[in-house]
Amino acid sequence: MEKTFDAVIIANGAFPTHDVPLDILHHATHLIACDGAVIRAPHADIVIGDGDSVPAEYHNRLIQINEQEDNDLTKATRYCLSQGWHKIAYLGCTGKREDHTLGNISLLMRYFRDMNIEGIMFTNHGFFTPAKGDHTFSSFKGQQVSIFNFGSTSISSEGLKWNSYAYEQWWQGTLNESLSNTFTLHADGHYMVYQTYNPKVTV
Repeated sequence: MEKTFDAVIIANGAFPTHDVPLDILHHATHLIACDGAVIRAPHADIVIGDGDSVPAEYHNRLIQINEQEDNDLTKATRYCLSQGWHKIAYLGCTGKREDHTLGNISLLMRYFRDMNIEGIMFTNHGFFTPAKGDHTFSSFKGQQVSIFNFGSTSISSEGLKWNSYAYEQWWQGTLNESLSNTFTLHADGHYMVYQTYNPKVTV
């Protein structure tokens, strides 16, 4: 699992509690907070948004962007691009309203596909990685793996309990399992992989 990034963006969803995202947060080279997220991450270098949720004491770090075409996560991502930062960790993007969660996860693919961002979105249970074509993922035996198809007409896998295929619906690629310390996906298009921090617990 990648832990070194050019920048870390923290959104205003559920604040990280797991050791993995917390470690990434505390060791960020450049930390950008989306608007009100600065309240939970007061050491952020930059705050990006319309400023409505930003206390006055952080206004000296606020880059105010009032346009409504893109959300604060995308505005923060565009800022990173302007600085030449392409490897980005996304934190605090899930865990509150489900529509925001789905929107933010889907944006991760947009950033990868349209902006050449190497982004990983970390939650309190695992992490999402967008990918294209053939890709080998670091893993461990028993890790829970889900694959979400974003337009591939052919998908196959090595090192997973159940062979992958070109899923037509998102639920079809969920709840797979890694058999060793890596697994490989072969595809003719884009897809998103979710991996848990912990192995499946058997009772």
